[in-house]
Amino acid sequence: MDKRTLGQGLEISAIGFGCMGLNFSYGHALPEADAIKLVREAADRGVTFFDTAEVYGPFTNEEIVGKALKPIRDQVVIATKFGFDLDPTKPPGGKGLPGLNSQPDHIKTAVEHSLKRLGVEVIDLLYQHRVDPAVPIEDVAGAVKELIQAGKVKHFGLSEPGAQTVRRAHVVQPVTALQNEYSLWTRGPETNGILKACEDLGIGLVAYSPLGKGFLTGAMTKDSQIGENDFRRRLPRFTAEAMAANQAMVDILKSVAEEKKASPAQIALAWLLAQKPWIVPIPGTTKLHRLEENLGAANVTLTPAELRKIEDAAAKIHVQGDRYTPELEATTGR
Repeated sequence: MDKRTLGQGLEISAIGFGCMGLNFSYGHALPEADAIKLVREAADRGVTFFDTAEVYGPFTNEEIVGKALKPIRDQVVIATKFGFDLDPTKPPGGKGLPGLNSQPDHIKTAVEHSLKRLGVEVIDLLYQHRVDPAVPIEDVAGAVKELIQAGKVKHFGLSEPGAQTVRRAHVVQPVTALQNEYSLWTRGPETNGILKACEDLGIGLVAYSPLGKGFLTGAMTKDSQIGENDFRRRLPRFTAEAMAANQAMVDILKSVAEEKKASPAQIALAWLLAQKPWIVPIPGTTKLHRLEENLGAANVTLTPAELRKIEDAAAKIHVQGDRYTPELEATTGR
């Protein structure tokens, strides 16, 4: 697979693998052995970039990724995240995400435990999962800088920050990558200053949920039954009414896909790859055939005319439903 570079030198596969869904958020956890096998299948097919976080599970997702990649550790790049108020010495309690905690001492403790769960000596890319309004970003960047100087982390990243936060952090410790939701139906980075900050500062963008949490694949309709434990059940964009209205976005992808002899998912990913040479999508899946389909997008090149067709059609559609609940949305863009 072709490679892309994040920031000033982190080279990774053009399409990465988002590991969250292996056992977190979608209501269906793969057995550990199957999850490990799927991660290895991704690596066998050229993926060198794998994304996890301490809060996925919590903790167990990192363990799966670590076990899966241990035999090829020197051939892959592992990204993980800190930022939630988790105590790795105690079993998690309650439902939903915990509060935020990016106090420097907590960051360093979280990293020590992530290193152990991953079974690695250094974390390739460490993100702050969400900006903690109680801790100045300069203090967060300073803590990560110390971890880099100690040889425990190689690169610093931020997930869903505000553009000014990125610029402030970058002064203290150069930021290699931002992880933001970005897809044909979630285009905030184009207007909220994130793409401009990346361009100005030489930062890469890792696009999570590049397939619209599954909707842009065309596999979901207004009649789809979303499981009780699937977090999409709570999202405004996944009500039956919103999905019916947003079907027009999928129809655009299907139209181009038919012409290209590709799938809607491949067109959605190819569109993202065409936006900037420093954007890397990280679709996730629990199925081998979907993994192969997603990676096939790296071989789909959209012509300028095809990109214009997609843009012109998308411009006529008003996406229905917010991407998150108000509570979750409030944790982004700080």
